[in-house]
Order: sequence, then C-alpha cells, then structure tokens
Amino acid sequence: MRASTGDRLVVHGHHVGEPDREAEILEVHGRDGEPPYVVRWDDGHESTYFPSSDATIQRFPPDSAKER
Repeated sequence: MRASTGDRLVVHGHHVGEPDREAEILEVHGRDGEPPYVVRWDDGHESTYFPSSDATIQRFPPDSAKER
C-alpha cells in the first residue's frame, strides 16, 4: 500500500451495516509512501496507523487538495 499526505484512508466495515471509517493521511513514515501513517480520523482523533487488508487509499491530485 502506498499513500501521500492528503490522501484519504478508508477502513471498510467487517459486518453488514457496520460503517466504514475514514481518515486523512497527515504524515507518511514509511519509505516510498508505505505505512505507517499518521492519520486524522473523521472524529478528530489523530493516531499512527498500520493498515491491513480491510483498508484502501483514495488518492487526490495535488490541485484538488486545495479545494477540499
């Protein structure tokens, strides 16, 4: 998994009806965009996160980050 600062991390729910969790990637500590990531979850909590197979990255072009 590779990400850049400003991308969105989506952790998919494991059970029917369980919502996905989303976070903004604030820092990338791995080499070449690899984990771990420092993220800000939608509830405002910040943490270091090592994603597993239930997570995906939503990438945004650099110009669109200014619009969000």
